Amino acid sequence: MRLLLINPNISASVSALIEAEARRSAGAGTEVEVMTARFGVAYIETRFEALVGAYAAAELAAEHHHRFDAVVVAAFGDPGLVGLREVLPVPVTGLTEAALASVQLLGGRFSVIAISHRIQAWYREVIEANGFGARLASIRSLEAPLQRIDRVQQEHAPALQVLAERAVREDGADVIVLAGAPLAGLARSVRLPVPVVDGVASAVRHAANLAALRGAHPEGGSFAPPPTKPNQGLSPAIARLLAGANANPHPPATDSPTPVHQPRSSP
Repeated sequence: MRLLLINPNISASVSALIEAEARRSAGAGTEVEVMTARFGVAYIETRFEALVGAYAAAELAAEHHHRFDAVVVAAFGDPGLVGLREVLPVPVTGLTEAALASVQLLGGRFSVIAISHRIQAWYREVIEANGFGARLASIRSLEAPLQRIDRVQQEHAPALQVLAERAVREDGADVIVLAGAPLAGLARSVRLPVPVVDGVASAVRHAANLAALRGAHPEGGSFAPPPTKPNQGLSPAIARLLAGANANPHPPATDSPTPVHQPRSSP
């Protein structure tokens, strides 16, 4: 079992946190590889930054998915997840989706602990889009500006603990979700009277389960592959992915627009 975790931000130090927790969480026989976006921002807080991160993740997924059994978008908010699910021939999940799947099995109402106030609106929209809005007790976040994204845990661990305690005591949370790759692994040290969910750990386990189930790749419904149409200016890897040429990663070069989709076979 081989899992690809894509950090859609440019922070290699955060990728190291993702990789460490992914390796601790992976089951026997599961290999993980983490890749970092080649362009974008240090960490995503806004909808537009998520848009940039989604394309950065799509490029890496298009280039490397053929070597893996499943792909994880390793940022809370899952930038680009639903689009990747349309085109990738392997299962794909993200930190938010996987964390919410864990919440479903652990309790009722839940609270999210986030690294910044600005990020709250986007997180709330993503949670509602996943159908968990009615179960969201609260989103609590740090207020102090972040100096280094890779040192959030070291510099703000006491504040994060207090936020989580207040979410349980004041907001009625049955489960706490520590949101964002910069908090990967922190759930192992937070002590609360309710379950604490780590998005990276959840994503690794759920991605492996999805790959093991070997579900059919949709050829119909809303996640059917995009229809055939001309395109221009796309990277070769994305053009190949849209053309359904995953079995031939090095097609002859052409100057004409690339057709987008041909029927694809299961890996």
